[in-house]
Amino acid sequence: MTIMIDGESLTAPEVVRVARRDEHAPGEEVALASAARERLSRARAYIEAHWMHDEAPLMYGFNTGVGLFKDRRVPVAEMELYQHQLIKAHAVGVGEPYEEDVVRATMLLRANAFAAGFSGPTVAVVDRLLDFVNRNLHPVIPCKGSVGASGDLAPLAYMAAALSGFHEARIEYQGESLSAREAIAAAGLAVDMRLGAKDAAALLNGCTVSLALGVLAAHDARSVVQAADIALAMSLEAMRGELAAFQPPVHQARPHPGQQRTARNVLRMAGDSRRCSPSARQVVFPDENRAEGQAAPPRIQDVYSFRCAPQVHGPVRDALDYADRVLGVEINSATDNPLMFASGDDYQVISGGNFHGQSLAQVMDLMAIALTDLGSISERRLARLIEPTMSYGLPRNLNAGLPGVNTGYAAMQCSMSALVMENRTLATPGSIDSIPGKGNAEDHVSNSTWCARKTRTIVANVEQIVAVEMLMAAQALSLVEPQAAAFPLGTGTQAALKVIRAAIPPALHGDRWFETEMATALDLLRSGTISKAVQAAVGPLE
Repeated sequence: MTIMIDGESLTAPEVVRVARRDEHAPGEEVALASAARERLSRARAYIEAHWMHDEAPLMYGFNTGVGLFKDRRVPVAEMELYQHQLIKAHAVGVGEPYEEDVVRATMLLRANAFAAGFSGPTVAVVDRLLDFVNRNLHPVIPCKGSVGASGDLAPLAYMAAALSGFHEARIEYQGESLSAREAIAAAGLAVDMRLGAKDAAALLNGCTVSLALGVLAAHDARSVVQAADIALAMSLEAMRGELAAFQPPVHQARPHPGQQRTARNVLRMAGDSRRCSPSARQVVFPDENRAEGQAAPPRIQDVYSFRCAPQVHGPVRDALDYADRVLGVEINSATDNPLMFASGDDYQVISGGNFHGQSLAQVMDLMAIALTDLGSISERRLARLIEPTMSYGLPRNLNAGLPGVNTGYAAMQCSMSALVMENRTLATPGSIDSIPGKGNAEDHVSNSTWCARKTRTIVANVEQIVAVEMLMAAQALSLVEPQAAAFPLGTGTQAALKVIRAAIPPALHGDRWFETEMATALDLLRSGTISKAVQAAVGPLE
């Protein structure tokens, strides 16, 4: 299947499908829509016919230097050299390379920005970007060095250098890191690409790396908030919790959409549970401080990490709804400088600031804060699972082996608390930070790339925390199955437990190499295996 890009209609799910290819699912093919190709060709023909002479008016980026050299003309005779020098001057990134999905998304998004017809690059540049995506040529791009204004200049310079076949650039191709020239030749493309006026500036401008990170993080965040609802339902049943707090009247009285969706999800999964009932609470669990036959006190209401979960998970969904709107606009926006606009048979060039990444920076900070809190409340639930006085008698540390010789799951909770603390530091807003650069030509910057990078890290941490909540809730449910078998779990919770148990047997004989189980649980979450099984059992989750 081929995705046609036109600068107007690319969607976030399409970006994710193109970005995340593997040997079994090589990703979507991408091509330039014919109308977009015609727009680009018409604009480029005008540039060559009217502006490529040394008496043309000064137009930033087309025939001038950049930054404080904005009033220095670049002679036409030196135009191609200027493109190369501009790329070299900005290839100043540091740090480890970006992951493949980020690089692929970046190239696709940059091509789509050009397809709108406002940037003026040569058509060959757009074709080159799409050829790299389709032939799995992935430039090696350092992750640090962008301030998120004038675009992601440093990382995009490495992309531009690889496209152009620079000797210094490197490309990941078929599992190897090769020189750009070697990789391009191996993929069957012409090694050298001629760059025309404004090609380099167009490639470097725009916060496209920030956007790529943001689109992928938002996609993963959607998955993890749904998984968090599943983990919540499992923990709630392990604790024989109270379902009243999830009933519709409560959430109609405070009708935030995300809050209502979370509550409906929990009832869809656990609403038919008999484990969350007063009669089930009369069963004495292994470490419960209550004699057999002694009545359990009324539950009335649960602690906040259960009872208030819709009010915490819900705002994450609402934040993601807002993020999706911002990202949807950014995906189909022209974000370099200057931009050119058709006016009859002529074009007007306007210098503006669409390259500034503040919209992205702020929405990434919002996502970072929301996801950090999602991880925090998940960790509080799994912390309760290991303490009998807070779990209504679940075995201490969820340990089934000889106490003392075996420790159980306490260290796993400790590890997740470390991720929560890391997230809290990373959630400190980066969009309010700005350091002027380039001789104060860039006197306010967005820091969008760092905001997006740290949000991606937070999402990954929360995925692990929620996966561990599922793992520990499954252990709790398995440990009390002999006592509570007469009180079946909810349909959705049963489906989740069945999938987990198919991959991870319960720890019934003592400690094991728990890292393996944590990794398996994470794989089940990220692959959507648990979510798909639950939805097959109870219908779509929201």
